[in-house]
Amino acid sequence: MTTSILKSKLPTVLLLSAVALCAALSIHAQAPVPEQGTTIQGPATTEVNLIFSVTDKHTGGFVKNLRQNDFGLLDNKKPPARVSGFTQETNLPLRVGLMLDTSSSVRSRFKFEQESAVEFLREILHVKDRAFVEGFDVQTFLAQDFTGSPSELEVGVDKLRAGGGTFLFDALYKTCRDQMLPLQSQEATRKAIILISDGEDGLSHTLEAESIRMCQRAETIVYTISTDTSPSKSAGADVLKRIAAATGGQAFFPIRIEDLAQGFINIEAELRSQYSLVYRPADFRADGSFHTIYLHALNPRYVVRVREGYFAVPPPAIKTSVPKK
Repeated sequence: MTTSILKSKLPTVLLLSAVALCAALSIHAQAPVPEQGTTIQGPATTEVNLIFSVTDKHTGGFVKNLRQNDFGLLDNKKPPARVSGFTQETNLPLRVGLMLDTSSSVRSRFKFEQESAVEFLREILHVKDRAFVEGFDVQTFLAQDFTGSPSELEVGVDKLRAGGGTFLFDALYKTCRDQMLPLQSQEATRKAIILISDGEDGLSHTLEAESIRMCQRAETIVYTISTDTSPSKSAGADVLKRIAAATGGQAFFPIRIEDLAQGFINIEAELRSQYSLVYRPADFRADGSFHTIYLHALNPRYVVRVREGYFAVPPPAIKTSVPKK
């Protein structure tokens, strides 16, 4: 159980297929390009902690009670050197960021979004969990920093007002850099952002790929909930899908604005039904390169949702940030 997952159960032909598929996936992964104007590196990665979800492709329900040897893993096309932990993390403490698009385009449905967000925060927060609330349009507004108090978060949501343009990529990049990347903790946590927006952005200085890379550096899962309920989806829908897929999250597209609350319910269920796999990559070097991840269930009926990869970087030269109590 502490050796490579692939050594015990994966037949040779399946291993070869997995390698080929991993190579194909890496072609389509976000190409890591050094970002100008920043020296941020991210968490040290001598060991990789993968938080992932497993669903049944026929029923769509979450699959629980699986074991380590039910999965195959390749890191940069190689089996891991050592697996040091595998658990089902139903009660892992959460660090959740709620990002609400406050641009003019959402004005007519913004009140309902606020009410749904408040209900979500009330339901999801347990004793050790922390969350923050942020609005964004032409700039970001941190309405409430990390706290475990639902009432403080509700006040933060109520502070937000709709109006202005949309700088989505700038906001996502800044939020992952400033709120998620500095988080350091002795205990394992799950970091997630719930991004509520129509996905439209024609104003940001940051590129979409750069904002995704910062989320990956911060090891943060992004769930997106679209506010666009029109029958014909815009280009923003594809943006929301790409952000979620690259970070191991999921994109939700309510048919009616009244269905927005269901997206929150689905996210809450997933955050309490995830697995954690901790391993050391083979031939690991802290050289800043991007490592692609290919994790799959040996049972073809199961679908694994996990981030596309991570940056192999040395420890960051940033201050430790402890979420407020």
